[in-house]
Amino acid sequence: MSNYRRAFVPGGTWFFTVNLLQRHGNDLLVREIDLLRQVVRNVRNKYPFHIDAWVVLPEHMHCIFTLPEGDSDFSLRWRLIKSSFSRALPKTELLSAVRQAAGERGIWQRHYWEHLIRDELDFQKHVDYVHVNPLKHGLVQRVCDWPYSTFHHYVDAGIYPLNWCGDVVADIAGGD
Repeated sequence: MSNYRRAFVPGGTWFFTVNLLQRHGNDLLVREIDLLRQVVRNVRNKYPFHIDAWVVLPEHMHCIFTLPEGDSDFSLRWRLIKSSFSRALPKTELLSAVRQAAGERGIWQRHYWEHLIRDELDFQKHVDYVHVNPLKHGLVQRVCDWPYSTFHHYVDAGIYPLNWCGDVVADIAGGD
């Protein structure tokens, strides 16, 4: 068994991937996007963090956020986001015996991936990864067509052009 240790850096910036338990054919996160947004707002009001980049896909999400100076408890925020979202949904999911015994819901994978952002180049690479994800998964042909992303804020701020990553159909066809 590995000896996994999380990096807790006060005021740090992290990249996260958070998945639903049942990923195949599941669109829960975009179907319940308003609930997810409200839950994140509520958690941020009580336990602040700055959203640097975020994309919500049907069955998983990627984000980068920065904690306030002196605060390193990103796991509290994720626990609250996941549990608040779950509690607000009707109990319709099938539960394994293990989850039933633990009193858990069957909505989220228990763990999530986190990566402490090391420097500006690492930050930019992860922001790009967050924003290109709907294109990577074939959900859209242009990054700007995915509505559940901070990409649009980056365009408004002049950081990305609207056609960032181009038009996949035109690129593949060699056309305009």
